[in-house]
Amino acid sequence: MPDTLTHTRPLRLPALAGWLLLTFAFAAIGAFASAQAGAFYMRLDRPSWAPPAWLFGPAWSVLYLLMGMAAWRVQRTDDQGGVRREMTLYVVQLALNALWTWLFFAWRQGMWAFVEILVLWLLIAATIRAFRRRDRIAGLLLVPYILWVSYATALCYSIWQRNPQVLG
Repeated sequence: MPDTLTHTRPLRLPALAGWLLLTFAFAAIGAFASAQAGAFYMRLDRPSWAPPAWLFGPAWSVLYLLMGMAAWRVQRTDDQGGVRREMTLYVVQLALNALWTWLFFAWRQGMWAFVEILVLWLLIAATIRAFRRRDRIAGLLLVPYILWVSYATALCYSIWQRNPQVLG
């Protein structure tokens, strides 16, 4: 398992921009579903350990930045299509990440949001493992993401259980 990228590889900054654009495009899809999420979130019965609504935007912005950088680092290790599996895992988990916001905030499906976030967590773990095999730093860049989603999983379950009338 390589510890870092070889110094002979070019930076490929357009590729970094591409991965960041793709990653933030999925973020925008999720954000569209959560346009009214702040007001909805404030009306929910939340546990005392729930974060304030304003924290989600900055936290996710940092996480998406780290995710895009991780994908770029793995893509830089590509040797003629050798990272297809890793990139497929990455894109699928991005899609599930965006879907969760729709399930929870737009469609208000607490049970399905919880089931989906469990699947998302498994895909993130698989992506970390696959990325780490290619580039240790890329795997490490995803650790804050899985930690946040672990916290979000517990929060999703708690809020769903406290609000069955709203999140049926």
